[in-house]
Amino acid sequence: MSAAARTLARMSTTGTDSPADTADGGGPAPDSRGVSLSPSRAADFMQCPLLYRFRVIDKLPEKPSAAATRGTVVHSVLERLFDIPRGERTPQAAQGLVRPAWDELLAKRPELAELFDDGEGGVRADELAEWLTGAEQLVERYFTLEDPNLLEPARRELYVETTLDGGLTLRGYVDRLDVAPTGDLRVVDYKTGRAPSERFEDKALFQMKFYALVLWRQHGRLPRRLQLVYLGSGNILRYDPDESDLLAVERKLRALWTAIQTATRTGEWRPNRTRLCGWCDHQSLCPEFGGTPPVYPLPVIGPQMDTDVTDAL
Repeated sequence: MSAAARTLARMSTTGTDSPADTADGGGPAPDSRGVSLSPSRAADFMQCPLLYRFRVIDKLPEKPSAAATRGTVVHSVLERLFDIPRGERTPQAAQGLVRPAWDELLAKRPELAELFDDGEGGVRADELAEWLTGAEQLVERYFTLEDPNLLEPARRELYVETTLDGGLTLRGYVDRLDVAPTGDLRVVDYKTGRAPSERFEDKALFQMKFYALVLWRQHGRLPRRLQLVYLGSGNILRYDPDESDLLAVERKLRALWTAIQTATRTGEWRPNRTRLCGWCDHQSLCPEFGGTPPVYPLPVIGPQMDTDVTDAL
């Protein structure tokens, strides 16, 4: 058995494929399986602890975003692209998947219709057509960055999970996992936005290092390469992690979870005002903008109850 086949055999016993449209965009919503953290929720807490509370504890609804929805559609197209036989994976074939992907997503999430609702029960057809064209352009740009006819992903939309000592479960979905003949792993994530400047590359790579840590703990093999494919700007950010990188991420996640436990216990979820606040749906409830958060739905209790409370998240 080749190194690649051995790697895939190990993965088949633990990793599972799952649809892209998950509850939080970065892993399943917390449930009865215990305390857990996904890259999306970790990023929420680092950006603004109060935002984490609104999304995870209060579970406040948020308006659909045209940009995020387009990202979901493009991710779906790039996943399905590899169902097409090699040699037939052309820009035209991929663009032909955009409208069906949108129709399928809309059937699953009817609330997305409000993105193009004309207010009279109809659709703003021109805006929808422009939006779909934008998605097609992103799909076309993908072909300037990679040739999918030369690739055969080992997994697409792979759900990964591992539990650290102490009980914290790390979860997420990997857009694409490539396995070389040597067994080396390449973790690939598609982004429909623009690549960050060098100043913010570390922040962008946090998600990828999170996935690499989970895969390493899950399968005992350190991913060889992390690759962010930025369709908005048409470039690729590559990074080759080492053990020290991933151990540092693990320490950061443990510290992050301790901070989340403390906030859960005390009920103190501090807002953090940044330029990203302009995209937040919850300004009317945020003290930074003169708002008042909802009544805290969990009991404020002592340190000995940390586990009981965080199990409810």
